[in-house]
Amino acid sequence: MEIYTIGVTKKTAQQFFETLQRAGIRRVLDIRLNNTSQLAGFAKQEDLAYFLRVIGGIEYQHEVMLAPTQDILDAYRKDKVEWEPFRQRFLALMRERQIERRLDKTLFATPTVLLCSEALAEHCHRSFVANYLRQHWGDVTITNL
Repeated sequence: MEIYTIGVTKKTAQQFFETLQRAGIRRVLDIRLNNTSQLAGFAKQEDLAYFLRVIGGIEYQHEVMLAPTQDILDAYRKDKVEWEPFRQRFLALMRERQIERRLDKTLFATPTVLLCSEALAEHCHRSFVANYLRQHWGDVTITNL
C-alpha cells in the first residue's frame, strides 16, 4: 500500500495540480482541521474540491479524525510549544482515536494523498499520520509529493 502526502503552501495552483496528476492521484484526503483557510488561493475546501474534480477527475474528502485538535494546534502555534511535545500530543490523540482501526484501509487502494497546509512533510502532522499508519498497518510506502 502506498500513502502519498502533499502540502498546499509554497506551491502555485499549476505546481500543485500537475504534481497530483503526475503521481496518478485519484483521491485527496484533506486532513486539515480548518480547511476553509486561504493559505493558498486554490485550497479552500469548496474551491479545492471543484478544481480537483474538474482539472484532474480527483475525488476530495475531508477527514478531521486525522487532524490535531484546535487545542493542540493553538499550543503549538500560539503558545510556541516545541515540535516534540506537539508530536507526542498528536500521537496520543491518534492512539486515543484509534485511527488505524477507524480509517478504512481500502481508501488507499486507489492512489490517495494526505493533504495538509505545510510545504514540507517533515514540518507537518501529515508525516505523523502516514508514519503512524505504517507502524500499525505494516507494508506501507510513504511518498511525499
